[in-house]
Amino acid sequence: MTDDFFAVVGRQRAHRAFTAEPVTDAFVARLLEAATYAPSAENRQPWEFVVVREPSLRARIGEITERAWTGLGRSFSETRLTPGLLADVDAGATGGVAAAPVLIVVCADTERGLAITAPSSVFPAIQNLLLAATALGLGSALTTIATGGPDLADALGLPDHVLPLAVVPIGHPARPLGPPRRDPFTAHTHRDRYGTPW
Repeated sequence: MTDDFFAVVGRQRAHRAFTAEPVTDAFVARLLEAATYAPSAENRQPWEFVVVREPSLRARIGEITERAWTGLGRSFSETRLTPGLLADVDAGATGGVAAAPVLIVVCADTERGLAITAPSSVFPAIQNLLLAATALGLGSALTTIATGGPDLADALGLPDHVLPLAVVPIGHPARPLGPPRRDPFTAHTHRDRYGTPW
């Protein structure tokens, strides 16, 4: 059983291109149920999930994403990302994400939890969601660029106390991706004090 978990962790990576094949409500429900088993500050479980399937609304979220990316995100990222990763993110932000059959907008309800702890409460739930998608053979990605202004909240009709923190596209991957490239944990692990190698 534990081998299965570690295999899923080792395969999880961002997918930004999807086929048109639909994702069933049963699969989405499994992702969301997995998300709710995440820890949260004071066990407040402040997450709210908006599952977006409607094509016009997905397109609007895509426009918000593209506007944020082309307005500032791309120029900020050009010197930070490798050319291959920049091209992948660019393709996702300018249409690939919006083309996913399902967008899950993950929000925090600040009436159920403190605003200051919202990210630390909600992002573990997003990680569970991403891992569950991988376990089910679905592609997913953590995107946050559309959450920087009021447009996304307006598009979804969110009340003021519900803050969008991420948009997670879900779909069947357009192409298989190999395992993620990661530094060995020993490169960034210290024993007892910083600077003492593992």
